Amino acid sequence: MHLDRLITILEIIAVAGRPVSATEIQRATGLPKPTCYRLVQTLQDQGLVTAPAGDGRVVIGERLIRIALLGKSDVDVRRAAAPLLKAAAVQFNETVFLSRFRNSQVEIIHVETPEDPARAYIHPGLGVRPMHACSCSKAIAAFSEPEFQACIISGSLKAYTEHTLTTEAELRADFARIVERGFADCDQEIDLGIASVAAPVSIGNIGATFSVGAVGPIRRFGEAYRSEIGRKLVDLATRVSGAIQLCNVVEV
Repeated sequence: MHLDRLITILEIIAVAGRPVSATEIQRATGLPKPTCYRLVQTLQDQGLVTAPAGDGRVVIGERLIRIALLGKSDVDVRRAAAPLLKAAAVQFNETVFLSRFRNSQVEIIHVETPEDPARAYIHPGLGVRPMHACSCSKAIAAFSEPEFQACIISGSLKAYTEHTLTTEAELRADFARIVERGFADCDQEIDLGIASVAAPVSIGNIGATFSVGAVGPIRRFGEAYRSEIGRKLVDLATRVSGAIQLCNVVEV
């Protein structure tokens, strides 16, 4: 069957773990050359495989990675990211959390807290966060398509506190700052006395699908401290991205 052949080719490319030529695929499958080349081209046309070097050698494409990622449960993602988040919580001595973008919303799906028994910390809770007023959401939104940003800005921008950004000009300026710095912060925009920082977690070239953040009391989370942790979160986000992608590759 046509579908069986396509799946076989995808499996060969995924298992190889490196760019594979159509000739290598043809030898591994035993398919006639014209048929093999046509099927590989079909997979490329659909974005399921891609030739990153432009030399005809293909790897698993962004669309297939996106499909695998969308199908991955929170349990799978937490399993991949939790050790890194726990290490960061211990290192920062602050609460660290992981958020996920889906269904046009951002949800906090995992939280790790400091181990220091004398440390007062804040637990942000789990679930959906406002797209315009939380560092974990803004870290994702700032790196999204302009059309999606426009949807956020044109929506209901509730003022949770006097610090919440509620105008288009304020949000666009904030998104520009986030892109420039590489991380977002929330200075008492949802709850007075609480601040947070978050960095986007990009998967390949499909954009920021997750974010990692830290939260704490404003007496500790001043502007300078947020910038310091923000830079550390950018590095953590890179490592979390690698862990999630490795999990995807193993299961594809």
